[in-house]
Amino acid sequence: MAELVKDKALDFNVESEGPAVDTSKKVRVGIIGCGWIAESHVAQYKKCPDVEIVAGSDIIPGKAAKFFEKMEVEGAACYESTEEMLAKEKLDIVSVCTYNSQHAPCAIQAMKAGVDVMLEKPFTVTLEEAIEVMKVEKETGRLLSIGFQPRMDNNMKMIKKIVDSGELGDIYYIQTGGGRRRGIPTPYGTSFIEADKGAIGALGDIGCYSLDMVLNAIGYPKPLTVSAMKSAHFGKNPNYWLGENKPAEYAEIFGVDDFAAAFVRLEGGITLDFRIAWAMHLDTPGDTIIMGTKGSLRIPSTECWNGSVGGAMKIYHDVCGKGVETEIPILKTKESLFYLKIRGFIDAVKNKTAPPVPSSQIIYNQAILDGIVKSAEAGKEIEVVIPEV
Repeated sequence: MAELVKDKALDFNVESEGPAVDTSKKVRVGIIGCGWIAESHVAQYKKCPDVEIVAGSDIIPGKAAKFFEKMEVEGAACYESTEEMLAKEKLDIVSVCTYNSQHAPCAIQAMKAGVDVMLEKPFTVTLEEAIEVMKVEKETGRLLSIGFQPRMDNNMKMIKKIVDSGELGDIYYIQTGGGRRRGIPTPYGTSFIEADKGAIGALGDIGCYSLDMVLNAIGYPKPLTVSAMKSAHFGKNPNYWLGENKPAEYAEIFGVDDFAAAFVRLEGGITLDFRIAWAMHLDTPGDTIIMGTKGSLRIPSTECWNGSVGGAMKIYHDVCGKGVETEIPILKTKESLFYLKIRGFIDAVKNKTAPPVPSSQIIYNQAILDGIVKSAEAGKEIEVVIPEV
C-alpha cells in the first residue's frame, strides 16, 4: 500500500520571509573569471540591494569589459590580472568562476588579500590543492564557501530531514550518481574538456553534486577507501562531436573523464556505489537509493543532473509488519537556487557566521573525487588519506 505524506512538519512549500536587508553599507564584489558561470553569479548579485559589483578580471584581453557590458553592469573596473585587481580594488567578496585548474590559486590569492571567497565547484582538482586552500583559509581567517547550490533546494533539505529523523535507521548502503545521454559541455569552447583547464570532467562538473546530495544527508562521513574506473569513450570519439555539430578535432583535445564509477567505503560501515556520466547509451545510470536498517529512500534520477530530483521520492519501510511505501511529493523552492547560494554567502559575510557550504565538509567530497582519479589510474583500490589542516 502507499501513503502520501501530509505531515506539516515535512512541508517545505511555505517559506517565511527572510530578514530585511541592510543596505546602509554595500558589499563590494569582484569577479574572477568572466565566462559562462560568472553570468549566473552576476545575475544574482544584481538582485541584492546591498551589493555593488565593482570589478572583474579575466586573462583574455577585453573579455571582462565585454562581459560587464553584456551583463549591464556599469562602472566596473576591468583587469587582465587577478593579482592587480586584488591589489587595486577594495573588495569584500570575490566569486571565483575560473576553469577548474585555477580554483585553488585564485582562492588562495583572494584570501591572502583579505577577501572572502565564493568558490565555484568543484572545490579544486586534487585533494592536495584543497588542503592548501584550507590552510590559507585557516591562516587568514577568511570566509570560504563552495558553490553547491543544490543544497538550497527544498527536496534536498527533505532528504537530509528524513535521514536525520531516524526513519531509515542506520544507513549501510548508498547508490548514487547521474548523467546525461549526450551532454559533454562545450557551450563556449573547450575549457571544460581540456586537461590543463578542466582537469576533471564529469566528476568535477556533476559528480560532485551527486556526492554532496547523499553525503550531506548522512553527515559527511570520512571516506576510507576507493576502488574506481574512469573512461572517455565518447569524448575521444570524433563521431560524437560530429553528432553535436562540433569539430571532430574536439576528440583530440578531449583530456578528461566523461564517465566514472566507484565503490567507496565510508566511516560508520557505509558503502557508497557511485557512477556519473557526461555521455552514455542509456537514459540514466540509476536512481539514488539510501538503504537503512529501518527503511530505504528512493530518489528518482533526472535526465540531466540539475540540482533537484526527478520525481516524487519514496520511503520503503514496514508498518505493523507489512511493507509500506510512503510517497514524498515534489517540494517547491520559492527563489532560484543560485540566488539562495549567493544570498546565503553574502549574509554569512555580513553577519560573520559560518559559510553555507563549508570546506570542512567538501574536503571529503574532494577526497572521493581525487580517490577516484588515483584509483582509476593505479588500477586498484586505494586508501584515502586526508592530512590534518
